[in-house]
Parts: sequence; structure tokens; C-alpha cells
Amino acid sequence: MSTRDTVAVLAGAVIIASLLGQSHSTPQAAAASPLHNGDGVRSGLAPLTTATERRQAADLIATLRTRPMGARRGYDRLRYGDNWTDTAPGVPYARNGCRTRDDLLARDGHDVTRDGCTVTAIRLDDPYTGQTVTRPADIQVDHVVPLSYAWYMGARGWRMSKRLDFAQDPLNLLPVLGTANEAKDGSGPAAWLPPRRAIRCAYAVRFAQVALKYKLPVTPGDKSVMLRQCR
Repeated sequence: MSTRDTVAVLAGAVIIASLLGQSHSTPQAAAASPLHNGDGVRSGLAPLTTATERRQAADLIATLRTRPMGARRGYDRLRYGDNWTDTAPGVPYARNGCRTRDDLLARDGHDVTRDGCTVTAIRLDDPYTGQTVTRPADIQVDHVVPLSYAWYMGARGWRMSKRLDFAQDPLNLLPVLGTANEAKDGSGPAAWLPPRRAIRCAYAVRFAQVALKYKLPVTPGDKSVMLRQCR
């Protein structure tokens, strides 16, 4: 066997071994601007810092429809299907064999290690607080437009397939520090904004993008607060 053939065989063996291994580590790209991430498949949430970006953000938010908050009754998490199900009919990552939570941690984390689908190690730069999180157990995946908020604003009248998409859509999902997500609960922007001020305009844009995609109104107070973050 020639030296070239020997090198080729060894290289092939390395590739096969890596494919057969259960765990792999994946570096991730820098956080993306929400203005250039309309389908939510790019990593994270980057601040909007230039005057042009903030003007574009305010113009987008200005297109939102408003209505008063609906009656706060009838909401149940199961109205949106099973938690992190892979069976949503019309959003990215659906039906790829992995839970939505693990798809999102892999999308936004750095130095991600997975055992099959499950994320076992990660470094996450939390967009809401600016903290670095290194334990998967400390991370929760936030619905930017909360499921209960959507229910009270009109989702109670949607088909189940649309609610399933809404709950699993990467555009509406951000892995964040669990305590920040718990502080937010089901609040709209008038009641809760990320503690990290630099990200608030980008957060408002993402909230608006989700509401516009699903033709969901926001309250007048929420729209007013969202506009102020980008001016």
C-alpha cells in the first residue's frame, strides 16, 4: 500500500469513528440581528445599535395591530401541544427527531456537546441578562411572545396546528437564564423587559416579528413601550 493510500485509509477511519461516537461538540456563530433573522434559525439576539437599525425597528413595530387584553381565562399549556414536541407541522427544525429545546440550545450555545440529540454541555451568552451560563439545567427556553399572552390576545380561536407551530417556532424561542424567564412569566413588554438595556430594542423587534407572523395583536400599552425601546 502506498503512503498516499495509507493516509487516505487512516483519514477515513477517523471520520467513521467520529460519526459513530455518541457525543460531538459544535462551535456557534455570533448572535444575529433580529432584522436579519426573520425565520429565527440564526443564533441568538444581537443588540440594535445604529440609528438606521433603530429606525427600521421602530417602523416594524409601528405596523402592529392593537386591542385590549382579552379575558384571562381558558389558558392551559396543553392547548399548544406537548412540551418541546417535534411534531409541529410548519416550522424549522420540526420532525428532525430532536426535541425543540435541544434544537434551540444547539442553535444559540457555544461549545455545545450533544449525546445524540440531548445537549450535555454548553456555554450560553444569555441575551436577557448578559450573563454566561454553563449548565444546561440553568437554561430555560423563553417564548418571546408568551403562550398565555397569545391565548388571551386571540390564539384561543386558532386551529391546533397553528398553536403547535407557535409554541415550537424558533422565531419565538430564545434560550435564556432560567431565573430571567421565570421573572418574565407571561408578561408583555409593558410589564417586563430584559434587564440588559442594550438588548431591549432587539427584544421588542423579535416580539413584533412573532406577533406579525401569526397576525396577533398586542395591547396598546405594549406597543407604546416597544416603540420607546427603539427611539
